[in-house]
Amino acid sequence: MLKLDKISVKLGDFELQKISFDVEDGEYFVLLGESGIGKTVLLESIAGLIEPDEGKIFLDSENISNKKIQKRNIGIVYQDDSLFPHMNVRENIIYPLKCNHNSKKEIRDKLNKIVDKFNINSLLYRKINTLSGGELQKVALARTLITNPKILLLDEPLSSLDVNFREKIKSILRKINRDGQTIVHITHDYQEAISLADRIGIMENGKISQIGTPDEIFRHPKSQFVANFIGIKNFYRGKIVIKNKSNEDISDFNIEDLTFHILSDAKSGVGFLILRSEDIIISNNPTKSSARNNFRGKVIDIAHAKLGVEITVDIGVEISALITKESLKLLDIDYGKDIWVSFKASAAKFIGG
Repeated sequence: MLKLDKISVKLGDFELQKISFDVEDGEYFVLLGESGIGKTVLLESIAGLIEPDEGKIFLDSENISNKKIQKRNIGIVYQDDSLFPHMNVRENIIYPLKCNHNSKKEIRDKLNKIVDKFNINSLLYRKINTLSGGELQKVALARTLITNPKILLLDEPLSSLDVNFREKIKSILRKINRDGQTIVHITHDYQEAISLADRIGIMENGKISQIGTPDEIFRHPKSQFVANFIGIKNFYRGKIVIKNKSNEDISDFNIEDLTFHILSDAKSGVGFLILRSEDIIISNNPTKSSARNNFRGKVIDIAHAKLGVEITVDIGVEISALITKESLKLLDIDYGKDIWVSFKASAAKFIGG
């Protein structure tokens, strides 16, 4: 198990502040955050390339905080692959084994095994500058994994790849992890994180602001930063008020001059409300449905999304709905148009705080 205990690093104006988390053996752990917030600094601290100012790093209960990178049994693969351009693929892959003075038989056996795993037999005598982005990443992974590291660290390994190769490399990473390899992977792409991770750590302002499974973080973000970062636009701070009705489990959530009716067993108090854009219904007229929340508002923004179109409506607060392009045409939605917004009480998620 990898354990970070209050790791702090100060580099100029930048600072990592008391980072703590554990990674279990065989786990796929993803650090997710915007560019420039210190994800790579943290990764290099784990690898032994940067010495923390404070805190300790443990691997299988051993304090490795002061160990050199060569002695940590931790491998790291960067976004830009870092392969040696003057060596062919075979020479690159076996380079760390030669540095560790492995015998010729050991090198041959380990090379055959890793080449089969990545299906790169045909690349062995190719020059590095003739490889595609996906091939480069395969070779970089093979060179790192041939030493059988206890932990594999990945620094934005998919960001420079095209869509087809990105999916292929993700499939390879999932298989490596299923085979027992512990992985710590950093990225700024939430979809990449949820497609790979057992657990995700959200980094914000040099700190870890939340750790959980992809489902926990998506459905229960603990801050507006996390909610916005993972794409939840409808995130409100307000006060929940419990109704005094014996046969009613609907509560009121008051925000500014609005009241949302929500399904919740939370006690009265201040907290946050989350609404997914895909759970919001918009229409030209009030709809007859089971939705307990119906508001009239004005369209203030129309943005094309990866799937459909995101419509932002001012109902007293801004609320975003995700609709299809066909619905956009059928409803004749345009800037400044008055429309109706509705959602079910069960669609709203309340978080105390």
